[in-house]
Order: sequence, then C-alpha cells, then structure tokens
Amino acid sequence: MEKDGSPKGPPALLKTLPGDDVRQIMWRFADRFDYQMVVQSARAVARGPVARAVAKGARNSHEWTDDKAALLLEFDAAGITAAAVDPEYGGYIEGPKNFVLGLLAFELAWVDAGAGTSSMANTLALAPIHERGTPEQKALYMARSVPPQPGEDRKIWRGAFALTESIPYVGVDTGVLSGRVRVAEWNEGEEPILHVDKRGRFITNMGSASFVTAAVDSGDPRIKGSCMIILEETDPGTWDRGTPTKKLAHQLSSTRDPVFSLRVPAHRIIGGYTVKDGVIVPNYSHAEVIEAVFTRTRATPSIMTSAKLLSAIEPVIRYHRRRFRGAAGINEGTPRFDMGLQQKEDALHRLLDVWAAGEAGASLGFETSRLLDTYDDIEKAKSAVLATQGIAGGRAELKALRAREKDAAEFVALGANKNRSAAESARYDELAADPVLKFMITESLSSVLIPSAKLWNTGHGVNMMREAVSMMGGYGITEDCPGFLGTKWIDGQLEATYEGPEVVQRRQLSVTMSRPIFLQQFQTWIANLRDVAREHPSMGAGTLAAAMELWFWSREYLSTAKDAYGKDLYSNQRHGVTYPLADALAWLVATYHLVLDVLELKAKGPENPALAEGIDGLISFYTDLTHIHSATAAGEATKICAELVFGYRAESYPLDSTPANTDDDFKDVAPFIALRTKVDASLAGSKLAKDRASESLSHVMIPEVLDYPV
Repeated sequence: MEKDGSPKGPPALLKTLPGDDVRQIMWRFADRFDYQMVVQSARAVARGPVARAVAKGARNSHEWTDDKAALLLEFDAAGITAAAVDPEYGGYIEGPKNFVLGLLAFELAWVDAGAGTSSMANTLALAPIHERGTPEQKALYMARSVPPQPGEDRKIWRGAFALTESIPYVGVDTGVLSGRVRVAEWNEGEEPILHVDKRGRFITNMGSASFVTAAVDSGDPRIKGSCMIILEETDPGTWDRGTPTKKLAHQLSSTRDPVFSLRVPAHRIIGGYTVKDGVIVPNYSHAEVIEAVFTRTRATPSIMTSAKLLSAIEPVIRYHRRRFRGAAGINEGTPRFDMGLQQKEDALHRLLDVWAAGEAGASLGFETSRLLDTYDDIEKAKSAVLATQGIAGGRAELKALRAREKDAAEFVALGANKNRSAAESARYDELAADPVLKFMITESLSSVLIPSAKLWNTGHGVNMMREAVSMMGGYGITEDCPGFLGTKWIDGQLEATYEGPEVVQRRQLSVTMSRPIFLQQFQTWIANLRDVAREHPSMGAGTLAAAMELWFWSREYLSTAKDAYGKDLYSNQRHGVTYPLADALAWLVATYHLVLDVLELKAKGPENPALAEGIDGLISFYTDLTHIHSATAAGEATKICAELVFGYRAESYPLDSTPANTDDDFKDVAPFIALRTKVDASLAGSKLAKDRASESLSHVMIPEVLDYPV
C-alpha cells in the first residue's frame, strides 16, 4: 500500500456511480435513519410525479395549473411539507432542520428545482414565525401548515414570504421598503387594528398561499420603525395574488406580483410589540427578522445548484457512449460503438470538471447546513449569558461581542496548538467554558460559509451547468434532453438571485472574511491541510494549502496597500478589490470542504459492507477528483490574487526580474512571487490525477436508462 492508503500499481477503477451509502458517509448522516427515509420519500416524488409533470410539459406555462398544484399534495403525502415543522406542532423530525431541508432540496432539484422551490418557499414563509414569532404565533401557524391527520376536517395552510417590492427592481435592496403599516382603529382598552399596504414583487407560492409574512415600514407616527407582519387571505380588504411573473426558470413554482391592502389585528406583528407613550413598538424590526431567517435559509438554494451538476453526470456519460450508435459502419463491439465520444480525452476531462464542481458545492452546502443545525442552541446560550450581564438588544449585544473578538481569536489559536503548555491548556479550558465565545466562533464561521456557498455554488455552478449542457450537443437545449439539463441550466440562473444575488454575498464576505476570528480559523485550515498532505499526498491538499497561504498574504497586503494614486485598496467602496478577493476565497472554502468529505469517505468507507467490493476504486477516484479540483481552485484563486496585487501598481514589472533580483520597486511583493512559485510547483501530478480519473470515467458502469422519464 502507498502512504495514503491507496494500492500500489495501477489504480483500481470506479465500478459504479456513487450511491446512497457513499453520500451518507460523506455528508455525515449514515447514523440518521430518519433522514434516510426522508431522502427516499423525496426521491420517489421527484423521480415520479415531478418528473412526469416536467415531461408532460407542466413547465410550459406561467400560470399556476392543476398539474402544478397536484405536486403540493404529493409533497404532503410524502412528508416533505411537514419536515420543517417541530413535532410539538405536528412535524416528525426532532431538532434543527437545516440539514434535512438541504437533503430534501437536493433530491427535488435533482429532477426540477421549481419543485424544490415550491417546498422551500413554504418553509421560508414560516421561517420568520419560527425564528422570531411569539409562542402563540408559532403554535397557530405551524400547526396549520402541516397536512391534516386522519379524522381532521381542515385545510392545510400554505404560506408566502413577501420581502421584495417593485421599487425599482426585485431583490436589489432588502432595506428599502415601500410597504406601509398604519393604525386603522385604536379604541381605548382594545387591541389596535392596523392597515397594511404592500405590493410584492417576484413572490413565490402566491398561487396557493393562504397567509403571507410581509415586511413593512411604518407609515404612521403611532408605529415605530419597520416590522414583519402576518397577512391572511380572509382579512378584510384587498388580497390580490397579482399577475404571474413571466419567468423562464423554476416554472413548477408559482411566482406572482401580489397586491395587499388589508386590515389586521396588531397581534399579527411577528414577535409581538409593546406600547410606549402611545406608540406601537415592534419587538423586532423587519431587518432583525430577516437576518435571523436568511442566516438559516441561504444554504439551501446553493445545494439545489450542486444537485443539478451531480445529476448531469449519468446523462452525459450515456449520451457520449451512444453518440455514434446507429451510424453506418459503427458495429457493436467496436470502440466507437462502446465508448463513443468517451474515446476522446476532452469529453472525459470536461465532465470531470463538472463532477468536481458538483461535489465541492455539495460538500460546502451540507457542511454549512450542519453548522447551522448547531446555531440555535449556541445562540440561546449566548443570549442567556449576556442577559445576566444586563446586555440585550442589537447594538448593545454587538458592542459586547466586538469587545470579545480578541479572546475568541485566542481561543481558536489555542485550540489549534497541539503542544499547549499547562498555562495555555488552563487558559483554553477557561475560554472553552464561555458560551459567548462558542457563539462568536460559530457565527464567524457561518458568516463566511453561508455567503461562500450561496456565491460559489450558484455562480460557478451555473457556469459548469452550461458546460454540462454543451457536452450534450444540440440535444442539450431540447425539451426532451435526458435529465432535463437545459431547464436545469436555466433554473440555476434564478438560484443565483434567491435570498440575495452574488453582489450581496460578495458584500457580506468582504466584511466577514477580514475578521480576526475567521483569519485565525483560516490559518488552522492551512495547518490542517498540511497535515493531510503528509498523510494523503495524492489528494492535492498541499496545493490547496499553498493557494490558501497566497490568499492570506494577499489579503494582508491589500488591507494596508494603496494604489498608484495613493488611495486605499481595501475599503468598503473598493469593490474591484474586495469582491474578487471574496470570489477567490469562495473557491478555496468549497474545495477545503470537499477535502474533508473525501477524508471522511477514506476513513469510514472501508467499514461499510455495502461498499466493500468497489472501495479501492471509489477511494482512488475521489482522491483524484479532489486533486483535480484543488488544482483548479488554486489556479483560480492565484490568478485573482495576482491581478489584485499587481494590477493597481503604476510600474511595469521588469521582464528579466526573478524573486532573487526583483527591482526595488517590487521588493514589497517578493513574498507573493515566492508563494506563487510554490503554488505553481505544487500542481505537479494534478494532470496525471485527471488522466487516472478519466480512465475510471470511461469504464464506470451506468444503468441502461435513467430512473425518471424524459
């Protein structure tokens, strides 16, 4: 055996495409039978009713049709609708739901993302109530949103989340609201009755919604600030579902531009309110509610895009192998008959890039979801500790947390130190016992992982989905393309805008990636990769570590550097610097989590009897796939950093210069040149890994037909 555990001699080949046993190990739910059953239920709906609806042409209308509405009943029957609800309100899964909702979205988007959106949108409508609602609001709307049980005579409620508005465009700025709430009636000793005017734009689920959680601003001096409020279909006034949005994507979901002008009781304000000096003061502003919601829900759309890429592998392989069959002179048993386009290196290499991107995106998306499943308890513990110190509310809490950033960074550094002294160990134990620091570290990490997943998975994922479509030739843009690849490519464009387009994610990353806590965490990743590279030299972990070192140096350099005109490079308004640097980081973050998942497969795969027969080929293939993607990510990140470090200088680099004799004007970037050389040298073997993985790709067995109709 080699040092990294791979067999000596020619590598074993991948025998079959990875199935559930592989995914359960890599995504860490092999011990969750309840999750596995949810996956099977969602898959049966996706590859049955959903696939048949798409094949029948259900996507060919902007209207909310009977065929589309029937899918909601399929979701109800399969347990998909109730999966997001806590058992006390009629659900059936204990604990946080971020990860299991990601699994559901993955299975539905494997066939059609619009189906996934229909399911996800109802969860999004409930999210403000779940995260910030009063106990009474939770009990009422959660219970109404699960399917009726046998013997119950009631209709299920479905919701919509109305944040964006038609001024001027959808999704541009969630802080700008035209919706207004006013006091309509307020008799002494009685609850105020409010009047809500709200025009929604691009609101999903409006074709079936019976309630809406809407963001509104005060239009009355007797109401302070903004809030989110629950509107019901039966409220007095205007409930206009609006015209259907003429979208090209996610056609199995209902998207409309509704208009509301309704009278509602004040107890519908999400989170409740108090009255102070005759003024209604919502307990939470709309921004505070949205922050809690989007923190927990943005990972799901990113997983949907990755599902598309992984779903494309089998159809593309089948198309390539059958490309020449039926042509004159192409006889059974010949290489052209058996392998088709897979005789050519280009077809294999390009498909490996698609596959690697899908795996990396799924790894990042599901790791983010797992992290978010720890968030609620950690956040509550933090709030409890701060409350004992008399600290409550947004600004006071933020100030208290900022004062502890040095301690949090110290805790991360001590945790990564394997040779702590007795004094350092005592200090580590002291810090580890503080719930506030535990929250800060989790929040720091999630504040990078969430926008990275949303940015990279959907942005780069759409580009790679186009690549998958192109590998189907003209067949890729037909309605009957196997695997619906053309529509999946179109759908991906919309996922890139859900819950904030790329610019929003880059903006958040440009802030959170520079926090001392995260930078300390990032350095522990580099150290971890160096350890992995020593134990598993064929994975490309050393390449990724070198690229991370270069990114870290570049960020530090750019944070204090000035351009040729003396202006700061790293500032809030210098998007030409901060945004590309965020893009580079997202490449590295996604690939790092692919490395972790493949390490998990290496460790746990051999223990699984179901994988015993082909485990060597499986591990060999994933090792090479990780090496391939590490090289790609390193190249992308290095290119971006080089443009930033050198692109804002006025001087031209001397053509005959080397790191040893760099001109005086470039001495400050000599470390960058050395790191760049280190990255380049670390790429050794990455193309050989691609050749080995190509060999597996050309021999892997696939089913005769797809398991859902075309």
